[in-house]
Amino acid sequence: MFNLKNLFRKKSDAPKPERRIEFFKKKYRKAQQKKITSEERKQRLKDYLERAGVEVNPQKLFKLFFNIAVLINLVLSAWLVYHFSTAYGISWGTIFASFFVLWILIFLLLIFAMWIMFYIAVDLKIFRRKVDIEEVLPDFLQLTASNINAGMTIDRALWFAVRPRFGVLAKEIEMIAKETMSGVDLKLALERFAARYDSTILKRSVSMINEGVEAGGEIGELLNRIAINIQEQRAMLKEMSANVTTYVIFITFATVVAAPFLFALSGVLIEVVQNLGSALGGSSTGASTAGIALSFSGTGVTQSDFRIFAVVSLVLTSLFSAMMISTIKRGNIKSGVKYIPIFISISLVLYFVGQGVASKLLGLFF
Repeated sequence: MFNLKNLFRKKSDAPKPERRIEFFKKKYRKAQQKKITSEERKQRLKDYLERAGVEVNPQKLFKLFFNIAVLINLVLSAWLVYHFSTAYGISWGTIFASFFVLWILIFLLLIFAMWIMFYIAVDLKIFRRKVDIEEVLPDFLQLTASNINAGMTIDRALWFAVRPRFGVLAKEIEMIAKETMSGVDLKLALERFAARYDSTILKRSVSMINEGVEAGGEIGELLNRIAINIQEQRAMLKEMSANVTTYVIFITFATVVAAPFLFALSGVLIEVVQNLGSALGGSSTGASTAGIALSFSGTGVTQSDFRIFAVVSLVLTSLFSAMMISTIKRGNIKSGVKYIPIFISISLVLYFVGQGVASKLLGLFF
């Protein structure tokens, strides 16, 4: 007999074993996708490290950061044990909460901070390599043009133009030569080389070389023109940097010289006002004689609080001033990273020296 239930059966009414199989298939597909994503992430990290010329295994690096975080937490745990053993009136809840925060939050923050510092260091190394390549690129192109004019092919001309003084560029050209010898097209090898660095000059130069090779024109003359254009662009940038020297001097003087001495003078002035207030606070003769009610009670800004404020302000001002100077002179912030510790050190030294000198000078009068 015909059963109407089979006619109107839905997909959700399928037997339970089949539904379980479909469920596990979906879970397996999601797991495979996550696995592929993890492998891609590792490959991107390897490519990122190769751009910086750093040969480090990411797994070993993670283990190193993990061990450092564990070591720091063990030291902090030992300090907490010593602190709790000498202190009185601390509950067990406070002890457990402290160790929980230490081994969960602080531990994760340490690993995160180490990865951030590592990425910053690698990114700066990549930038330094890019700058080194751009500095020697015109000389390399001119040597390559001379080899081509001597009758060499473009790949042999690139190989024989390598010199030890070219540094990073020499290593990259050696990698390109190995790839071309193994059967990789020269155009593809050059494009891979240019894609590894965020350099507009390098990418444009490689693009023009590839177009010249495809067009079959005078490659030697083309390389000479590219080298001359790069040198002219560099001279123009130096001229623009010289035109803004006045702004750089003003920002440097205001940050490194003027601000520390003004903060030092303000700190000594606060100390003098506090001493006068404490001296006049107990006597009300002068105020009652003049008919004016004056009160010198209250704490106000203490010397230690102002010192902390001055140090933090000087550090932040030096940081942003170095970034501004780098942007004005070089057009990017990364070039000014080397100025940051110099600005901070000089401003702090001048602040403490100025504070000592001002306190001695004002001590002669008050």
